[in-house]
Amino acid sequence: MNDLGKYLLYFLLGGSIVSFSTYLGSQGKSFLAAMASTFPAITGVTFILLYANGGGATTVDYAKNLLWFVPPWIVYVVAMIMGVPRLGFWPAMVGSLVLYMGCIGLLKLVLR
Repeated sequence: MNDLGKYLLYFLLGGSIVSFSTYLGSQGKSFLAAMASTFPAITGVTFILLYANGGGATTVDYAKNLLWFVPPWIVYVVAMIMGVPRLGFWPAMVGSLVLYMGCIGLLKLVLR
């Protein structure tokens, strides 16, 4: 499979998971939607593809760096939980993303 075919497959896999999560959430099944969107399918596929293309060391490096993004993600989700009822969806979304990116920036400074 050529590079364009690979990236098209990656795009379709990611889009399918997002679509499935959205469908479940719109049907009132928020727990299943959350599980589907956090299920390590994308991460698992990424592990497989990294291993196939770059080997074990590349996969381990990716996994180690992935852990650094857990605390900013938690800040993002908590900000959405607290922000949507108080500010509405769009202001909460923007604020949560700003907080997420701020946390990433702080992590980058700390890791230097």
